[in-house]
Amino acid sequence: MVVVLEKNISDKLIENVIKHLEDFGFAVHKSTGVEQIILGAIGVKPDFDTRKVKILDGVAEVYRITEPYKLASRTFQKNDTVIKIKDISIGANEVVMMAGPCSIENEDQIFTIAEIVAKSGAKILRGGAFKPRTSPYAFQGLGEEGLKLIRKAADKYNLLVITEVMESNQIELIQEYTDIFQVGARNMQNFSLLRDLGKITKPIMLKRGLSATVEDWLMSAEYILSSGNREVMLCERGIRTFETSTRNTFDLSAIPVVHKRSHLPVIADPSHATGLRDKVLPMARAAVAAGADGLMVEVHNDPEKALSDGPQALLPDQYLELMNQVKLIAGVIGRTM
Repeated sequence: MVVVLEKNISDKLIENVIKHLEDFGFAVHKSTGVEQIILGAIGVKPDFDTRKVKILDGVAEVYRITEPYKLASRTFQKNDTVIKIKDISIGANEVVMMAGPCSIENEDQIFTIAEIVAKSGAKILRGGAFKPRTSPYAFQGLGEEGLKLIRKAADKYNLLVITEVMESNQIELIQEYTDIFQVGARNMQNFSLLRDLGKITKPIMLKRGLSATVEDWLMSAEYILSSGNREVMLCERGIRTFETSTRNTFDLSAIPVVHKRSHLPVIADPSHATGLRDKVLPMARAAVAAGADGLMVEVHNDPEKALSDGPQALLPDQYLELMNQVKLIAGVIGRTM
């Protein structure tokens, strides 16, 4: 249920409305809009009489939220969520680039790539220290040593860091080094992990699961939001279908669909979506044209020797060409990059 409060309402009246909602058994989440304050009253109460709230002093309107995801819904929050980290705003007019290797392999590799990423104008360095691999025999990442290397490289070139968390017991360690937590596709429905990430204050990027519907995806975001963390962005990275021409099927239509249903920023990952470097550039262009708030792409200075996902990693020259082209696309639709 959404409770829209009157303009210029006093703090005392706000507290009174919240107290009544809590007494009715709702969990209350406050959202401050451009002109009015909105309260999200969360709780499954199909027979609740909304008139009990409408009659309270300071209440302008009361609406039921029909979607199963409440806090992620446009009904709860009309304005786009903008996540601000230092001088970067994700979800605003600028299309934000996140780039780097799939895995942090050694100091020379991550510093070389960080320099390329910084010179291109990108602001966020990606790289995995803990890697969820299909095979237990594949490279699993450097762990804490990898986190130290990516943080050091990012600091040298004035970049932010995004890296993946796989388990709740990694959160405390990873948050010492990262600016953004990434939840991978395999963990999209790891609900205990999502709840624990909801208790921290750093932004979370939630990747879409391999077979997840848009509703499944938004419901997973709801776990983080309902636990207290409002700094959530979504990442479309392709879904598994019957098609085998690419690694996954890039669901570009999900970008405008999510923007209509939710206020959360949407990032596109054409590297994992296609799995082939020659497909990344055209899909990156398409994602920006479709309204993505950011891109995440894999870049490697020597992809033939990469320890993970070399076939989908862009060479430096290809990555720079991608940046030039998507800047042009962003400009056409009135955005910056």
